[in-house]
Amino acid sequence: MYVAPVAGPEIESGYIRIEGDRIAAVGPMTDLPGATDGATDGATDGATDGATDGATDGATDGAMGGAMGGATGGATDLTRIDGTGCLATPGLVNTHHHLYQWASQGLAQDATLFEWLVASYEVWAAMDAEVVRDAALAGLGHLALSGCTTSSDHHYLFPKGRGDLFAAGVEAARELGIRFHPARGSMDRGASRGGLPPDVVVERLDEILAATADAIDAHHDPSFSSKLRVAVAPCSPFSVSADLMTKAAELARDKGVRLHTHLAETLDEERLCLEQAGVRPVDYMEKLGWLGPDVWFAHTVHLSDSDIDRFAATGTGSAHCPSSNGRLGAGIARVSEMLRRGANVGLGVDGAASSELTTLSGEMRQALLFQRARYGPTALTARQALELATLGGARNLGRQDELGTLEPGKLADIALWRVDEPFASAVTDPVCALVFATRQPPLARLLAGGETLVEDGELRTVAHDAAGRAGARAHRRLLRLAEDRGVATTGRFRS
Repeated sequence: MYVAPVAGPEIESGYIRIEGDRIAAVGPMTDLPGATDGATDGATDGATDGATDGATDGATDGAMGGAMGGATGGATDLTRIDGTGCLATPGLVNTHHHLYQWASQGLAQDATLFEWLVASYEVWAAMDAEVVRDAALAGLGHLALSGCTTSSDHHYLFPKGRGDLFAAGVEAARELGIRFHPARGSMDRGASRGGLPPDVVVERLDEILAATADAIDAHHDPSFSSKLRVAVAPCSPFSVSADLMTKAAELARDKGVRLHTHLAETLDEERLCLEQAGVRPVDYMEKLGWLGPDVWFAHTVHLSDSDIDRFAATGTGSAHCPSSNGRLGAGIARVSEMLRRGANVGLGVDGAASSELTTLSGEMRQALLFQRARYGPTALTARQALELATLGGARNLGRQDELGTLEPGKLADIALWRVDEPFASAVTDPVCALVFATRQPPLARLLAGGETLVEDGELRTVAHDAAGRAGARAHRRLLRLAEDRGVATTGRFRS
């Protein structure tokens, strides 16, 4: 098994030892007690409590390894997972998503961001908790199948009388077992106050602050092994008042949680910000107290040198969403320059309605290709792309001490990719085989805290086809609910 830990040297034939839900050791097979000279490269040892057919009901005790011919010296109770021909990486971290949008894919296919939003808002206003739960199960299942063990979700529409939409997403994440960072979004500035969204989808400031505090109190778990952390996330400068941005930051810092919003995604946004606030987007955020190590922004496509330097100086992070930015014609973010100047960048698939079935593993390739298209062939390497999808994402979510690398003491969130199948095996470098591939290498195993989420390319915590069926159900239900409200949907698929 080839181990790419992201931090530290790569190991051509290595092992990863797991105890409880954490990594206990990483090293070459020659250092592992009990390894034999005739061992086969790629075995994975994982002594499990209550494992069934390779899936774990709880955390794993044992070791994931490379060449394991036999276990000795008290290790005879280990359950072995053969990782021959696999690449081991940290589980991928998705730092920007709108899971509810799984139900509205394909709308406004040829639109700018603002055109796409205007075409979508009234459809989204019909969503209920059932739509959100099913869409989240589909979206998170799709992410897990692309090697993702941790995902954020920015949910910012809360139509009245439609159930607990925030809790519906949490329920889906718990069922799947993925590590979840839901961000309680909000909008308080509708069209009547100069905002972009229609008034029907915005909330009052006092309602937003109360509901956000309630979501944190009900769901946020700050523990090291947490699978659920809540962030505070007003939607964007063109849908949120300055008062909400300021009070949201105060609430988040009082509660000890992180801040997230969209920023500098398009030139339309920049023009609107200049017209209404008199400054560019990053200047506006700085004025409102929204720069700092507890903040990460989505997109940040249109940044000046000064903007990037302020991000680096303050520890402010960015979630790069290359497919969505390309789909909406927003532009190409200056990722290679951001990294060179010391700013942190993670990856995000963005909402499925603006990226249609995008995989997080595929976003590594998109990020690499977009940067090279803009800056040349050395702009972003395969290993830098992998770091964006792992450690960069972990930093954005404030989880760099727990996630993002394969190191002793970190949580056992691990992806095993088959790089020995007929096509991938022709690529000399396993990391290149993962990042450059147009078709993702088969996912042999995905662990979150030692628990198996995916095995041999199939979901294990839920029925494999249940997530896909849930997504189709959410799509049908949302369109029906929208039609019931008098919103025509058939004409919204193209601008």
